Amino acid sequence: MHLTLTPHIDVALVVLNAFFLFFLGLVIYLRREDRREGYPLEHELTGRVEGEGGLLLRALPKTFRLPFGQGTVTVPNGSRDDFKIAARPAENFAGAPLVPTGNPLVDGVGPASFANRAKHPDLDWEGHPRIVPMRVAEGFTVERRDADPRGYTVVGVDGAVAGKVTELWIDRADRLIRYLEVEIAGGRHVLAPMFMSSISRARATVTVDAITAAQFADAPSIEGPDVITLYEEERVQAYFGGGYLYAIPSRSEPIL
Repeated sequence: MHLTLTPHIDVALVVLNAFFLFFLGLVIYLRREDRREGYPLEHELTGRVEGEGGLLLRALPKTFRLPFGQGTVTVPNGSRDDFKIAARPAENFAGAPLVPTGNPLVDGVGPASFANRAKHPDLDWEGHPRIVPMRVAEGFTVERRDADPRGYTVVGVDGAVAGKVTELWIDRADRLIRYLEVEIAGGRHVLAPMFMSSISRARATVTVDAITAAQFADAPSIEGPDVITLYEEERVQAYFGGGYLYAIPSRSEPIL
């Protein structure tokens, strides 16, 4: 006697339907997860909250444990950004470019915008701050064939003198220089990103082409003498990065 398990079932159709159901569930899962942070959205012109989504499009709160005993983070948590942007839309339609109404480098407009990151330093795999000044990084030195910019004069994009390099801040995980500590007028110390700097050993200068010499006065400061937090890094990168558009008037004008 011939025995068959599926005399009236189309196995191919069952497998195809199972695949469709799996794929639909995957899409719903991904849409829920990508709305875990940054939602709901706000309409640019009216400020109306939109994009709430229903049960299928909104992730349920999930708590993440941070490494090295740094606490927990629960998202979504319903928190909203409460800071005001010192800018106005150039035109009356959603998506219009923003025109700064103050100092865009300080106010965080456009390419100078920044995220409200955590107020603790970035850590390496052993739980130690990864970006520190070389004075506290044991075993790190500048390779003798490379220029050591400590003591070099710092020059802005306008060719004027901004200050002097006093220390190097290194990334102990990636083994490279992240920031130059610059002493400016008044004895204040600020950090300038290394990757926005050009070193000239012949002239003993460091040229930071992101901002002018005078704009170093408003560069963000850091609170700790030997550590920089993720939030402070965000502010420093945003300030200098925004200079490529806002430092001088010609940069924000069209080429043609």
